[in-house]
Amino acid sequence: MDIAVVVAVLVATNLVAHFTTVWASVAAVPAAAVVLLLLTRRRGLGWAELGLSPRHLRRGSIYALGAVALVLAVIAIGVALPWTRPFFMADRYATISGALIASMIVIPLQTVIPEELAFRGVLHGTLERAYGARGVFAAGSLLFGLWHIASSLGLTTGNAGLTAFLGVGVFGKVLGVAGAVLATAAAGFVFTWLRRRSGSLLAPIALHWSLNGLGALAAAVVWHATLA
Repeated sequence: MDIAVVVAVLVATNLVAHFTTVWASVAAVPAAAVVLLLLTRRRGLGWAELGLSPRHLRRGSIYALGAVALVLAVIAIGVALPWTRPFFMADRYATISGALIASMIVIPLQTVIPEELAFRGVLHGTLERAYGARGVFAAGSLLFGLWHIASSLGLTTGNAGLTAFLGVGVFGKVLGVAGAVLATAAAGFVFTWLRRRSGSLLAPIALHWSLNGLGALAAAVVWHATLA
């Protein structure tokens, strides 16, 4: 029952965030994460089960720093190589100022922290109680991939590299969505591994932010260099 409630809240939140008003898209995910945290605390999940125990902060910080360093190195290589550089050219990060605001404010507060709290915190703890590690890795990763269906509907039209590679037709859009689901499910698997390995949400938060936030900054750099 606890799992069903968490999943139902996540599904409703995703629909509200992507198919209603602008203000709802801004507030829905953070609000849902707080509501889920309060609900599961009332249901008896401890701070350690949610990845929020203070005793795991040091270990989580070490894994977080390692994750950021690794992603930074991979992004630097991707930007430097001519055949991968176009995939960083996302239209919404075409300006340095826009990318800075997105990476330092919008992405962490609207996406990374609430999503990690909901998936690697609440859902992780709830699934682990019922099904153990296998349930967390399998169901948690799959649900995280499906969570990104709505947000990837315009993926092939807003990224120069993907547009050139997949096209902008229906088939290209379907491939883009399928690829996004698979990629984010794989990312969810890694986030879950970090969460279990470190015992803290700090590590998956750091990796998640690195992929999104540093990716946004890299996109702005590529756009700036291209337009210059």
